[in-house]
Amino acid sequence: MSQDAVPVTVRILDKEYRVACQPEEQEGLIESARLLDHNMREIRQTGRVVGSDRIAVMAALNIAHELIQLKHAREKTDLDADQRLSDLQRRIADALATQHQLDAGRE
Repeated sequence: MSQDAVPVTVRILDKEYRVACQPEEQEGLIESARLLDHNMREIRQTGRVVGSDRIAVMAALNIAHELIQLKHAREKTDLDADQRLSDLQRRIADALATQHQLDAGRE
């Protein structure tokens, strides 16, 4: 815990937790706690998972799965964008080469 860290109290599944974080990270911590609390409440409501520890693990797995899916989707989007940029660069180079040939033929 650095000197600038501040204690933040978050409430998850009716329990309070004090977590130290940097002031600029406080909003993200609170938002993360809300997301976790929401997911844990949804899991608890299904009645299929009993016990706070198990509910927390299932919520963590669900959130991790969503994160991985988003990461893979972003990687695919990045690859698609790279491919489209390469295609565009090739087309521009071809067009410039054609224009250069036309200009040379006029001389």
